[in-house]
Amino acid sequence: MALAPASPTFAQNYERSAAQAAEIDALFARLSASTDEPNARSIADQIWTLWTKPDDPVLAERIAEIIKASGFAGPGSQLPLIDALVEDYPDYSEAWNLRATAHFLRGDNEAALSDVEETLKLEPRHFGALAGRALILHNEGRQEEALAAIRAALEIHPFLPERTLFPELVPPPIRS
Repeated sequence: MALAPASPTFAQNYERSAAQAAEIDALFARLSASTDEPNARSIADQIWTLWTKPDDPVLAERIAEIIKASGFAGPGSQLPLIDALVEDYPDYSEAWNLRATAHFLRGDNEAALSDVEETLKLEPRHFGALAGRALILHNEGRQEEALAAIRAALEIHPFLPERTLFPELVPPPIRS
């Protein structure tokens, strides 16, 4: 079953509610100060939930449809729906991140990196986009750039699993 894009007739401005913005800010503060991996993973999961369940009910429904329809094939299988989402909600960082992931899974690193940049313009703390950038650059043999990207991501999420791709990095800091 193919889902038809439910495109509005014009681009929608997306802005988090003040309550959701405050919740995300608090979670990011806790994440960067996290002292253990299970706690960091739990906080990161809460952030991902807020990113993928926006306040806007139409947008939330469209994201849920894309994620559900992706199934085991991943978001690459839903690129037309994601393209429509980016067009309709150009201020929604997770739409850009979903499309970056879809491009990456399809092997289009150039498009993926371009969408990562858009994601980070809208949400500079997007550790998933930063880790994705690091992974792409690492795979392309651009190690210095990859290290810079993963270090930026680790400033936000010190226990990112992608850190294991970079043995030259020191273990996560033990904070008291």
